[in-house]
Amino acid sequence: MTVEIWFEFASTYSYLTVSRAEAACEAAGVALEWKPFLLGPVFQAKGLSTSPFVLDPIKGAYMWRDVERRAARFGLPFQRPDIFPANGLHAARIMTAALDQPWCGAFAKAVFQAQFVRGEDISRPETLAAALQACGAAPEPWFDKAQSDAVKADLRQRTEAAQAHGLFGAPSFLVQGELFWGDDRLEDAIAWAQAPPG
Repeated sequence: MTVEIWFEFASTYSYLTVSRAEAACEAAGVALEWKPFLLGPVFQAKGLSTSPFVLDPIKGAYMWRDVERRAARFGLPFQRPDIFPANGLHAARIMTAALDQPWCGAFAKAVFQAQFVRGEDISRPETLAAALQACGAAPEPWFDKAQSDAVKADLRQRTEAAQAHGLFGAPSFLVQGELFWGDDRLEDAIAWAQAPPG
């Protein structure tokens, strides 16, 4: 069984999930499939101009404190970045281009660490170049691939697929069509993959 992990690079809770999903799935003996997508079009379809955590300051304040608590629980460093939500488009395109590479999970983690550990701007090419280099990948070829029409179309299709599946936030998990939402549902999704009811 496979757990599909749908995530967005601008998402705080996706940082928590991407940081621990590989180890959690391996320990449970289930496969993992990375599913990068963009939340912007999902929010826009609902008439939202930006993240609900920005539009509702009370909800936003809760989110930041909750992420701090959960990061501490899992032993993950966390720093609130100056820019939120970040522009994760180029990072998502690189991830989409590299999904068949053994280091793509490490790249995702490196981008999230740049943003939520060191407070860096993940829209900047030098930030993404450092993340690629940390994975042993030369940046320029992947920058070029990320700008190809094929990769751009692939990411759009993935975002449309997320909407078709009924995803409304990130991270989300799909296990044979069963949807789970939120970092705190990672374990539930894994348990479903291990022994689906019925």
